[in-house]
Amino acid sequence: MSMAQVRQAYASVAELYIELFGSSRQVHADDLAFIGRHLAGRPGTVLDLGCGPGHITDYLRSLGVDATGIDMVPEFIAHARATHPGGRYHLGSMRTLAVADHSVAGILAWYSLIHLPPHDIDGVLAEFRRAMAPGAPLVLGLFDGEEVAAFDHRVVTAYRWPVDEFSERLTRAGFAEVERLRRPHDGTHRPHAAIAAVATGG
Repeated sequence: MSMAQVRQAYASVAELYIELFGSSRQVHADDLAFIGRHLAGRPGTVLDLGCGPGHITDYLRSLGVDATGIDMVPEFIAHARATHPGGRYHLGSMRTLAVADHSVAGILAWYSLIHLPPHDIDGVLAEFRRAMAPGAPLVLGLFDGEEVAAFDHRVVTAYRWPVDEFSERLTRAGFAEVERLRRPHDGTHRPHAAIAAVATGG
C-alpha cells in the first residue's frame, strides 16, 4: 500500500470523515487527557503528524502548545485552515519531515501510522527521532492486536500491533516508553492502544 493510495483513499471520503471525526468532542476523553498530559506545558514546536481535519492540533493549541498540523491530504489541510484560522497547517509527509535535526519539542502521531506496512515503521520512527530534541515526547495511537496483522479499515487497509512489539520498535529507534493506555473492544470500536515515549540520548 503506497502513501499515494492512502492519500487518495482519504481524499475520496474527506467530507464524510470530517463530519464523523473532525471535532475533539468526538475523541475519547481518556485519549485527550493522555495527549495533553504528555504534550502540554513544553516550550517549542510540537508536530501533529497526520493531523487530518486539524481538531487535535487545535485542542493542543487550546492547552498553550505551539502545535503545527501536517497532513498529506489537501482536503484535510484546507478544512483545518478554514475551521481553525489561528493555527498552522501544512501539506507534508511524515517520512521526510522538513525540519532541522533535533529541533522538534514533541510529536503526536495519532492513528497516523496505522496504514504503514510493518516494514516501513522503523524508517518513519527513525525520521521522528532525527527531528526530535532529546527528552522530547512522542505520543501515538494505534489499533491493538495479538499479532501484527492487516485488516479492512473503513477507508483503506490498516494494521494492528501488539503493544509490546510496537514499544520494542520504539526502543530500537531511540525512544523510551513512559506510559501506555489500552482500551478493549467495546462492541463498536476495535481494541485501542496509546503509547507515550521520550527521545533518548544526547
